[in-house]
Order: sequence, then structure tokens, then C-alpha cells
Amino acid sequence: MSLGHGAYPTYTGIGVRPLINCRGTYTIIGGSLILPEARAAMLAAAEQYVDLDELMEAVGARLAQLMQAPWGLVTNGCAAALCQVTAACVAGIDRPKMKQLPDTTGMPDQVVTQTGHRHVYDHAIRMVGVEIVEVASREEMAAAVGDRTAMVAFFGDATERGPVSLADTVEVAHERGVPVLVDAAAERPDIPNWYLGQGADAVAYSGGKCLRGPQASGLVLGRKDLLQAAFANGAPHHSLGRPMKAGKEEIMGLLAAVEQWTLRDHEAEWMDWQKRLGVISDAVDDIPTVTTSVREPGRSNVAPVLSIDWDEAAVGTSGDAVRGGLSAGEPRIELFAHGGGITVMPYMMEPGQERIVAQRIREELTSDSVDPS
Repeated sequence: MSLGHGAYPTYTGIGVRPLINCRGTYTIIGGSLILPEARAAMLAAAEQYVDLDELMEAVGARLAQLMQAPWGLVTNGCAAALCQVTAACVAGIDRPKMKQLPDTTGMPDQVVTQTGHRHVYDHAIRMVGVEIVEVASREEMAAAVGDRTAMVAFFGDATERGPVSLADTVEVAHERGVPVLVDAAAERPDIPNWYLGQGADAVAYSGGKCLRGPQASGLVLGRKDLLQAAFANGAPHHSLGRPMKAGKEEIMGLLAAVEQWTLRDHEAEWMDWQKRLGVISDAVDDIPTVTTSVREPGRSNVAPVLSIDWDEAAVGTSGDAVRGGLSAGEPRIELFAHGGGITVMPYMMEPGQERIVAQRIREELTSDSVDPS
């Protein structure tokens, strides 16, 4: 079936089921929905040509102003930011060295990080050609940081999983002239920036998570010289990061999202999330053995989380079964299950979806079809 003039393909039109996101800002299910202002900025950017070097210079200055940071950089997602900043720390803006990567011969070829800060995303660092050196104490870090060290990596979401604080990490690294990069992908880019305040040289965020900018965008804040070198090691320049292209649309969409970040009423958003969880909790609180509780978030996906638990023998179903039923049902709802229950994250839910989610969870737990509104 062909599309008419002016029509466009849709998810359902090609057989893909959209979903209600009760998990959080996970890339595998689309991160977040782009703000209307960011969408408008992307559409406007798509209607004209522009020199990308000039654009990134102007956007970098504007991001710095908005975020009260030395400089800003837009990348093709947070993982691209990790790669490009690492490349900048290894090769700088030396063209022969930049062209040589990921062969690091003759260049600093190690990145030091705490054992508890390792995760799958450090592949974006390793792809530059560096070796990651793990340390488990300040003493080990001081011994590991040396002539071969290009950078020290610190993962914000793992702040509590390592004995070396960011301040101590910065002190050790800067004593040897080594920069510190923080990965804060799913965190809030608060103003002023806590990580930069602790002395980090660069901190990277996803543009398509809490900022609600383009999914294929990332935001880096930090030292101007380092971020400009990171840009030189990425697209549109012919460097290691050339495949990680942030186009004019992503750049302007991310800028619009950051502009909105400074204007959004974050306290009102939090209260709205709590109300949504209240609707869902109220819909199940009369079911025998069901209990609900709300926990505060960690550093990532910063929103309250509702936990719904029950006695599996009494209710006759498990958390995994409820999760599966919600995923297979209509509309499709995705959330996490745990031993004896499920969790609901309101962060990426759209207005009104809490009533749908409440009704469907109740149906899965009781086979009732009751509209909680």
C-alpha cells in the first residue's frame, strides 16, 4: 500500500506497536518524547543550510550562558560525547594523531577509573583505543595516574559505588595535569553544575532523556579548549568520531531543549508525577495483600517510583506475569517487575496515561475492568 502525497509512515502503519513508558528514559524504548519547542526548532533548522563550525561555536557559547558553564557542546548522544572527549584527551587537535586513532602509539593510552564505575557504556571510551585501568582506592588511583594516562573517567550514577570521591579524583588527576570526565547521561543537568563545581573538566548528558531534546543528541559542559577539541574529533571533521554525526537539526533541537530546561517548573513536574502515582496506587489499594510504596530516585531518572507488591499465592499471579500481560495488552504498557511485584515510573508518562495504566494494572491483578477515574 503506497502513501499518498504529503503522507508519512507511522509506527502502526509498519506493524510496530507504540507503548506507554512506565520504565523511564531508556534508549531501548525511545528515551523521552521531544518537547514541542525542540521539535519546532528542528523543523526550522531543516529548512535552511548553515556552516556547522560556525553553528557549533555559536551554540557552544549560548549553552555556556544558559548552563552557567565555561562551554557547551552538542554530540550525537552521550556515548558519542564519551568517545569524542576521550579522543580529545588522547590526541588533542594534532591532525596526524587524530587521523591515527584508534592506534594510540606515541600517545597517552590509558584511562583510569574506579572498579565500581565500570559499565557497558565505557565501550565508547575503549573504542578510542585506550586501555581502562581499574583502581579501588585513592592510593591506587594516585599510583595509576601517570605519563600514559589520558583521562580519568568518573561515572555519576556510580558515585556511591567507589571509595574515591569526585573531589579527590579531581585532586589526584589535576596534580598530574590529567582531565576528568563525568558520565551523567540520565541525570539532571542542574544549574549551577555540581560536577563542574567539584572541578571536573567535562560532564556529559543525554539530550534525549530528562532534557527531552532530540533522542540522537548529547550535551557536554566543561572546559572550552577540551570541548572544542572534542568537536574537532567528531563530525563533520574527518576524525574518529566522524560517524557520530549531530546534524543541524539535532544541534538546534538540543539547544531549544536546554532553553526550556531553564524555564520549566521542575517542582510542578514533580508534583504532577506524584499525583499520577496516586491515581495508580488508589486503583489497587483495596486488593487483598496488595501494598504500595513510593521511593525516592537515585542520581539517574530523577522521579518518584511506585512499587506495587502482593502475595503471589493470594492474588494468583506474579510480577513477571503482570509485566508480560501489560506488555502484550492494548495499549501496550512497559514497566519493570521484581520479586513479588512491579514498579511504575511516571517520568515519561503523558498526561492522562496514569488512568489507563491504573485500570490495566487492576485488570491484571483482579480481572476487573474498573475505570479508576
